[in-house]
Amino acid sequence: MAREDFSFFHQLRVRWSEVDMQAIVFNGNYLNYFDVAFTEYWRTTALPDVIAQSEAGLEMFARKANVEYHAPARFDDLLDIGVRCAEIGRSSTRFILEIYQGDQLLVSGEMMYVYADSRVRKSVPVPDDWRERLMTMEKNSAAR
Repeated sequence: MAREDFSFFHQLRVRWSEVDMQAIVFNGNYLNYFDVAFTEYWRTTALPDVIAQSEAGLEMFARKANVEYHAPARFDDLLDIGVRCAEIGRSSTRFILEIYQGDQLLVSGEMMYVYADSRVRKSVPVPDDWRERLMTMEKNSAAR
């Protein structure tokens, strides 16, 4: 994807505790960065947060996480993390995420979540109003 294809960006600065002996961001931290950006994306949609979902007995479970490294981030770099809902299935949602420093792509990835009944841990359909909000958010960003 290209940077301008994203519907949402969250900015964060690399902290000292996130770099390794090579003086670059430790690889596992990129999933944390994806999670932080995804949480802020979700907050922007105004869909139920994890607490409200849990209270209803329905939650989004992580099903898949992929990370591809293109270039390293370093201490104190200011990163822009793009999030885009790429696909909504019957019970799953797939998100594409990319991390940039300026215009340089550093990391790309994919996260897939399955909406499920948390009591029996079985998938349930993504609610129609969720579909509508996610599609509206993506359509609105395409018009920017």
